[in-house]
Amino acid sequence: MQTYDFIIVGAGSAGSVLAERLSASGRYSVLVLEAGGHDRRFFVHMPLGYGKTFFDPAVNWNFKAEPDPGLGGNSDHWPRGKLLGGSSSINAMVWVRGAREDYDEWRDAGNPGWGYDDLLPIFRTIEHNEAGECEWRGHGGPLHVSDMRKKVDPLTHLFLKAAGEAGLPTNEDFNGAAQEGAGIYQITTRNGRRMSAARAFLRPAMKRGNVRVVTGSHVGRILFEGTKAVGVEYEKNGVSRQVRAGREVIVSCGSVCSPKLLELSGIGDPALLGGLGVPVVSANLNVGENLQDHLGINYTWKARRRTLNQLLRPWWGKAWVGMQYLLLRSGPLSMSMNQGGGFFRSDPSRTRPNMQLYFQIFSTVIPKAGERPILTPDPWPGFSIGLSNCRPTSRGSIHVRSADPAAPPKIVPNAFSTNADVAEMLDAVKYLRRLASMPSLAAIIAEEMLPGASVQSDEDLVQDFRKRSGTVYHPVSTCRMGPDPATAVVDSRLRVHGIDGLRVIDASIFPNNITGNTNAAAIMTGWKGAEMVLEDQG
Repeated sequence: MQTYDFIIVGAGSAGSVLAERLSASGRYSVLVLEAGGHDRRFFVHMPLGYGKTFFDPAVNWNFKAEPDPGLGGNSDHWPRGKLLGGSSSINAMVWVRGAREDYDEWRDAGNPGWGYDDLLPIFRTIEHNEAGECEWRGHGGPLHVSDMRKKVDPLTHLFLKAAGEAGLPTNEDFNGAAQEGAGIYQITTRNGRRMSAARAFLRPAMKRGNVRVVTGSHVGRILFEGTKAVGVEYEKNGVSRQVRAGREVIVSCGSVCSPKLLELSGIGDPALLGGLGVPVVSANLNVGENLQDHLGINYTWKARRRTLNQLLRPWWGKAWVGMQYLLLRSGPLSMSMNQGGGFFRSDPSRTRPNMQLYFQIFSTVIPKAGERPILTPDPWPGFSIGLSNCRPTSRGSIHVRSADPAAPPKIVPNAFSTNADVAEMLDAVKYLRRLASMPSLAAIIAEEMLPGASVQSDEDLVQDFRKRSGTVYHPVSTCRMGPDPATAVVDSRLRVHGIDGLRVIDASIFPNNITGNTNAAAIMTGWKGAEMVLEDQG
């Protein structure tokens, strides 16, 4: 059986960073097993190609959640990256780290080394921020973060002006001293191309002789000697293979697949595993539990002036922006679907923001089969303002439904299952209408398309956001970190409780969700986790 020092299962946001950091010294051999394929695809690297990858089974797991009473009985679509770079290769590229208070809460829950002051140096080391180096931003790191303030559509500036009229100040940097306010999002691109974790970290690591990356390799279980992880079993091209880890096995499959792999390997609830015929290696009732996710909804308006709809929908517009992108790597195709946004308090009495805004200069009320119709928007001028809750109190779960590694897991979001989540979302959607009523936006609005003027009462607003809300693709905490095995899956050094030689390093370890998009925090977790692994190796 072939042996590597470290086996990393998953080449996503955290796994790509781990591969680069663990191999950098040349001392250790690293094997990365990725179930998906390569990332060399045009619509992966073109930023607004996000819509084309949204349902593409070649690069997307296309998970489907269970019917959810909190979402009007809908079964939500859960896209997750199935390729090098994982979800960083198919996400909307917004680079938001989260709030100081988020990480200080992690630390104060019994996880030393995870406070904001501990992690800020890592965030700064990771990035090469186009806005320049300062106390908050880094320069010279492997991951390029683009400053879009001079490139966004003029309509975005009207949104910012309206936010100011509503009392929300302009914020020049959501990753700076404070989050509250409206502003232009920083995004993970470089020279008009997506800067995924694979491009920033994994591709450089793959040039080293001590790194091997095997795509199309579906890991079915971790191998143990007693309670020590010693390797993994995976399938490639229909053939089962085993490989040994001389030092550690590291699970970096993400919040959906990491708990699934632990359970398939015998770490989890004995009642669940026994019912599936999976021998129990270590009993832990927390595996797959504590699922937290940000839930979002869009309000959409028909405009009295041009939006990107008129440029992206007709053939001549597609030809124009296509040539602009191919020749100059510029224009709408080189940017995120979310040019502007912000953070606000749904209730002014709150001590800090609890809601995130997303401003989109196009509309997609009319669906298109097989893709998210970003590149084929509505035939009339439209724009949307979306929002998502930042720290929901609802909790769900993700568990295996079969001992077959190829079977998708059972995803139970339990969306809006607490009164607190319903109440804050009701306040938040009312705030969207308040924004739209401000002079700078009201002057260009012809009609509210979704949910429409007839939806007015609190009861109708709640019914609407239950029916139309869904994940904004930030699931976390299914293998959460904590000092007590009775309430957590991994300790503060990301070692699986009760098991030697096994860590989980990805967004599933977050003790709680953060205020903002989760990709930056997942990449940071990969870097922090690699530091811990190397420290423990002496």
